[in-house]
This record gives sequence, C-alpha cells and structure tokens, in this order.
Amino acid sequence: MVRVEFFAGPAMVPHLAALSRLRIAVFREWPYLYDGSADNESSHLAAFAQAPGAGLAVAFEGEAVVGCSSCLPMAQEGDYIAAPFRARGWDVGRFFYFGESVLLPAYRGQGVGVEFFRQREAHARAVSACDFAAFCAVQRPSEHPLRPGGAVPLDDFWRKRGFVPYQDLFCTMRWKQVDTDDKVENRLAFWLKSLTGAALP
Repeated sequence: MVRVEFFAGPAMVPHLAALSRLRIAVFREWPYLYDGSADNESSHLAAFAQAPGAGLAVAFEGEAVVGCSSCLPMAQEGDYIAAPFRARGWDVGRFFYFGESVLLPAYRGQGVGVEFFRQREAHARAVSACDFAAFCAVQRPSEHPLRPGGAVPLDDFWRKRGFVPYQDLFCTMRWKQVDTDDKVENRLAFWLKSLTGAALP
C-alpha cells in the first residue's frame, strides 16, 4: 500500500537522490521526452533544497520511494519560471509554484496524484501568504511522431483539482530529448488555482 509523506527543509535532503532518479525515468516518457542524467539534475536539485519554503511530497511503498512531487514559492524559482508573470505586472510573491510530479507507472490511478496536490496546497497555505498555486506543463502537437497511441492528456485531472489553464501564459525550457542530439526549446503553459479565494488574475 502506498503512503505519501511530506518533507521540508533539511528533511528533504535524504530523498533528493530518489527525486533525481524518478525525474530521469518518468520524464523520459511522453510528453516530456527528457533525456536526463544525474549530472544534469544536480544543480537543479541543489538549488531546490536550499530554497526557503520548499517542500517535497514523497510516495512510498514500504521503504521504497515510488513517486515525488515538489513545490516552492515562485519568488524562489528561476527567472525562466517567474518572468512570464512579471511581464504581466503580476506580483510573483502571490504565487506558489508546484514543480514536478513524478510517479512510477505501476502506482498511477490509485489516488497518489490527488494526494500530491492536496499536500502541496496545504504546505503552501502553511508557510506562505500566497494567493495562488501555479504549475506548467509541456505542450506537444497531437501529430508528434513519438506520441503513444491512446495517450490521454491530464487536463481533466488538473481541472478536477481546481486549476484553470492559461494557454497564453507560458515559459520556455531547453533540454535534450530522446529524439534529439542537442538541447531543444520547449514551451510549457501555466495552470493556476486560487488558494485563498482571491480572484484569479
């Protein structure tokens, strides 16, 4: 049976290696197609571990880590995440950023993803006065040659969690893909949710 526990501050550190391993494995799948390595992950995770207000939900089966889901105040994130918000004149201090949710395939569809969102929202409310939660998801054309047959977008799942898509609010990130020799630019659109009842911008 899978259980989900939440960690913050130094308590996250023992689980960062598992987070790295899961990011590499899960993001290699559609739609991210990320061809990652432990070296690529190290700087990202080191910065995350030091960020004030950061938190990590960890899914366990027994003692084995089978999933992770991160969050931190957007003001602690890199400019590539915050810049689209600042460009609109929005105060990034009002936003809590939900990073990756990575879960091994055998454990999907069992409520773990719902618990990841619940625990991150509770953490955001507990450690900040942020009005909104935000995350971004990569956009891929429906005719992409590596799109698996029967691939189902997560849009309905995210909407059930109360998030609203902002397709014209997006950031770009570069990573090496399983089908490329070099890093390529990818566009990721944001989804937003009110944490306090404040009207979405």
